[in-house]
This record gives sequence, C-alpha cells and structure tokens, in this order.
Amino acid sequence: MTATGTPAASGDAGRHSGEPTTPASEAKPASDVAPASDVAPVSNVTPVSDVTPASDAAAAPADEKRGTVFSVRNLWKVFGPRADRIPGDSALTGLTGEELRLRTGCTAAVRDVSFDVHEGEVFVVMGLSGSGKSTLVRCLTRLIEPTSGDLTMDGEDVRAMDRTKLRELRRHRAAMVFQHFGLLPHRTVLDNVAYGLEIQGVGRAERRTKAAEFIEKVGLTGLEHRRPSELSGGQQQRVGLARALAVDPEVLLFDEPFSALDPLIRRDMQQEVVRLHKDEGRTMVFITHDLSEALTLGDRIALMRDGRIVQLGTPEEIVGSPADDYVRDFVRDVPREQVLTVRRAMRPAQDGEAGEGESVPAGTLISDAIDTVVRSGGAVRVVEGDRCLGIVDHACLLAVVARLDESPAESGVAA
Repeated sequence: MTATGTPAASGDAGRHSGEPTTPASEAKPASDVAPASDVAPVSNVTPVSDVTPASDAAAAPADEKRGTVFSVRNLWKVFGPRADRIPGDSALTGLTGEELRLRTGCTAAVRDVSFDVHEGEVFVVMGLSGSGKSTLVRCLTRLIEPTSGDLTMDGEDVRAMDRTKLRELRRHRAAMVFQHFGLLPHRTVLDNVAYGLEIQGVGRAERRTKAAEFIEKVGLTGLEHRRPSELSGGQQQRVGLARALAVDPEVLLFDEPFSALDPLIRRDMQQEVVRLHKDEGRTMVFITHDLSEALTLGDRIALMRDGRIVQLGTPEEIVGSPADDYVRDFVRDVPREQVLTVRRAMRPAQDGEAGEGESVPAGTLISDAIDTVVRSGGAVRVVEGDRCLGIVDHACLLAVVARLDESPAESGVAA
C-alpha cells in the first residue's frame, strides 16, 4: 500500500502537541540509560508497506494469526525527582505535562501505554516531537528504564531480567537502528557489517562470510573494501541495515532512521526495507514523525500525543475512522483513495447485482478500483473468495474521495 499524505510539519508541533520536548537535563539520566557496550551495533533503515494489506489486517486481527513478540501494559516513563510516585497517584496522572512539571518537577514522557507487537508485523509508532515515541522504543529493551508497568518479550518479563539476560536480548534478540549511522570510520564496509557478529564472538572467517551475504542482500556488492567516508549517505544507510540483519535479531527497532536523508534516498531506503521485510518476514518496530512514512510502512500504527497513544489501528482505520479531532486534523490532507479500500466504500448489492459483472477483491485500494469502475461503466462487485460483499460505483468512490461519507463536523464543512 502506498500513501502520499502530507504530514503536519515539525514546525507545527506546537499546534498539535501541548507538551514540549523533554529537557536535555532530564532526558537521559545516567541511572536510566543502558551502557553503550550492551547495545548491538546497528544503524539506519526504513519501513514497509507491501507486507500485509491493511484490509487483511482489519479482516483478521493480527493476534489471531501470529504470536506476540512484545506485550506492553500500563507502561510509564517519568523523568525527575521521585518519579516512581507519579503513576500510582490519581491526583497527578490526570495533570497535563506542564501542570505536572510545575507541581512535581517531573516529566512524564510515556503515560500508561499498552499494546502488543505481533510476530512478523511492522508496528509503527508515530508522533510529533515530544510525543514520547523515542523514549517508548528505548523502554522496550530497557535502554531507558521504565518507571512502572508490565513489559514482556516472547512471554519473558523484560523488567525482571538481570544484566546478563539484558545483554543477550540486546545483542541477539532485538537490534536497535538509530538515526545516526554509527559506522566505524577506520573499518571497511565488510568489517562494519561483521562488527555485530564480532561482538557476539563469531569467528573471523564465519562472520566475514555472513557479512558478505548481507552486503549482497542490500545491494552493495563490489563496495566491501571501501570505508564509510567513500560512501554516499544512502550507501552508508545500507551498510547499517546489513549490519543489523547480520546479527539475525528476532526484531528490529528503528528510531527515525531516515529523518536526516534526502527525500529520494529516503524513499529508496523505505523500498529496500519493504523488499527485505517481504524476503525475511522479520518483526519490526518503526519510530517516525512522518505521517506518509507511517502509512507506507505500517501494518498497524500507534499515534502518540503527550506520552499517550491516542489511536492504534491499521492505516485504513486511522485515516478512515479517526478517533478524535486531533487524529482527524492529523490525517486531513492524506489522499484517502491511496489508503482506503473498496471495503469501506461499498454499498449493499441490489437485486441482480451480486451474481455477475466485473469484480475487485475487497482489499483493493480505491485508487486502483477507479479504473475498473470507469471501464465497467457502472457497478462493480466487491468480492472475497466466491462471496460478493457489496457493490462500488462512481457515487460510492466519489463519496469517500471527496469525504462526503463524513459528517459536516468531521469533514470541516459548515452545516
């Protein structure tokens, strides 16, 4: 699925988010942040879109089809003095970010967040600056220590893990891909890709063989002996991606990996990750502030504001059924025909319409169905297997594209 919706610019953060970015002095206290030596060296990457169509995810809930990798319940991360008192105090949990800071000197970066990440899905956490998304992804492997809440990976309590188990998790099970490349300037491409395997204790010959395999996978064959300074930004990103994949993690965690790239390189990297996800089926958690990127890559999207998840759903659910005015404003400029499917646009079949004529699968994007409707000159059946679910025609499609299916309050049109 593709989407070219225009996201709210980062300069609009004040309009959308009432909570400013966590102060640098509070953002990463030494006691809350894991030592760098524990983190498997990885780098930048991108998202995915052609993995599981939104319509399929909506039709069959992900938890019925696949196992749960991460399970998060009532998670809080509070920075500041006596932070652990905040989550359990109902007089404090209802305060706005500014009110909480004034009263307690604390910043609640993540507030009472709950969700599951399912095996093989691309789970996107989307939000503007200060929404808590980067803090949240770091809590998943305790790079930042959660203040309270339940957090499990494959059923194992992450918050109860000792240092040895945490190191194992970070080096072998969950690879973090940061915004900055983090390549070692004195090492070649081959040795950079093999570095994570070196930390795992893999022998030189084996790790170089495996590194060469992933260099080929990301399209860098022939550049094995170059150094990072001899590569373009996009090529450096591919080295980071190969390094992440080489350690064979169960899940890849991406923290805004493409935000510093030029638009064309960014798009290329997104498509590269889409391709690799289709080939490998690896679970991914992707953090972004870019709405178009979130819609392009995510099987499901958690939209955050002021540390809370305001809506969690498929791209189609978020664009087609926004939970509140904040989400509605956020997705207002998205070309709906590139996100919504005919399942949302269809009407009930009338006498004689269900049995014959042209048809489109229920998961077809409206943008792709328009040609079929124009070609047919009339009604087109929406089918799932041998069953006709409904009918789409010119009026149905126009109603969705022009937002005529929304109430005046939702569409922004005066009644």
